[in-house]
Amino acid sequence: MHASFPILSALILLPILGAVLITIISNKHLEIVKLVAMLFSIGVGGMSIWLLASFKTDDSGFQYVSQHDWVTSWGISWHLGVDGVSLFLVVLTGILFPLVILGVDPHHDHKRYLAWLLLLEAGVMGSFLSLDLFLFFVFFEIVLVPMYFLIGKWGYDQRIYAATKFFIYTMAGSAFMLVGIVATAFLAKRDIGHLSFDLIEIAEKSNFATGTGRWLFVGFVIAFAVKVPLFPLHTWLPDAHTQAPTGGSVILAGVLLKMGTYGMLRFGVYLFPEAAVWAKPVLLTLAVIGIIYGAIAATMQKDLKRLVAYSSVAHLGFIVLGTFALTNQAITGGVMQMVNHGISTGALFLMVGMIYERRHTRVIAELKGIQAVAPIFAGFFMLIMLSSIGLPGLNGFVGEFLILIGSFPTSRWWVVAATTGVILAALYLLWAYQRVFHGEPDEANKSFAEITKREAMLLSVFVAAIVFTGVYPKPMLNRIEPSVKSLLEHVESHSNYKQPEIKAGE
Repeated sequence: MHASFPILSALILLPILGAVLITIISNKHLEIVKLVAMLFSIGVGGMSIWLLASFKTDDSGFQYVSQHDWVTSWGISWHLGVDGVSLFLVVLTGILFPLVILGVDPHHDHKRYLAWLLLLEAGVMGSFLSLDLFLFFVFFEIVLVPMYFLIGKWGYDQRIYAATKFFIYTMAGSAFMLVGIVATAFLAKRDIGHLSFDLIEIAEKSNFATGTGRWLFVGFVIAFAVKVPLFPLHTWLPDAHTQAPTGGSVILAGVLLKMGTYGMLRFGVYLFPEAAVWAKPVLLTLAVIGIIYGAIAATMQKDLKRLVAYSSVAHLGFIVLGTFALTNQAITGGVMQMVNHGISTGALFLMVGMIYERRHTRVIAELKGIQAVAPIFAGFFMLIMLSSIGLPGLNGFVGEFLILIGSFPTSRWWVVAATTGVILAALYLLWAYQRVFHGEPDEANKSFAEITKREAMLLSVFVAAIVFTGVYPKPMLNRIEPSVKSLLEHVESHSNYKQPEIKAGE
């Protein structure tokens, strides 16, 4: 489906235009800078919601496709499209950025901060919408620069170390992907007849030798495993999260990490189905280790923000488990969980930031009895934390349940091991809540301010998404499932893999 208005191009170009405008405006006019950032990010958010509303649920292919030649001699094109897999990630990006711009104060140099944020939004949008390998790589790399500066300039004490570590890790991963992309395009030339970086054309027409496909798959997956981050490539994440400013952490947890899990699905499984089936045991094992390790490491943390960061390692392990279980339910649950994690953990980071603004500490031992002085604040935190645990009736449950139930037929023992992660998540999050919010507040915590109207309105957006998706996930599932089904049909037709049939009543 093609749109008359190039809405996907607008979703990328509008924040870039906003960032350029902000850099032009004088430092003296800070109110105008904030207004421009707000207007442009709300404009992108509005378009992403319109995209959601007008998305055809019965179409499993790419919609609103925009395709223009770019570097013709190399077969590189401006090729954008959205399907059920990328739709909610686009909407999440569109909603998360205005909330961060509205709700988080960077405290200094607002102008540069907002310009970097808008450029970051453009990069993330481009990564989720690109259907050209080269174009995807460009946006994947663009994201690095604003995030590096956001951590390095507006972060906490060890921000330079954390930003550098984040940059080096991600760059090293991207180098593997660049080699993979170039090799894929040149090797696919034999089957296609001309040089092309077009994702759909390569996936549908090329026929890589088994060994070749596996090597190429490994190149892509290393880059995405760093981004996710998958165990043992995860060590940059707790540092980056802990040192990043609150807005940076929300964006990092909300959408940046999803570029890794989305990439695995879109570029790993779709381009190299046989290799994905071959690598499945290794990736499932690493995912399960990540789930258990992330949960145990989170239990050990003294810093509240670092605890939430390690919980991300565990949650993203679940998404990778769902992706490589290769069943309709598991992948649908994985896609859903990408969005759910973005909402729940993004909101948790936002609330940890609010605690820091009030108490200037994130050390769990120094926080106590907050529930007694700020009950509404504690209520919000409790609900968001329960969604992260996966309480029935909230968003986290639906995704995790689908992943576990969908993975069981093909990956039984991995699922059994992963379930321990669910129990551990409840343990470390409830224990953290008990230490921070229960008990009698000491002198330092007696003056802890209750939640403001602005903060409550901001968090209410997250809570509404958490409760609505938890109670009524059908609209979301209806849009994701057709694309997942089509992807798995593609995997089955290009490998010897057959999905197990689950009959009613079994």
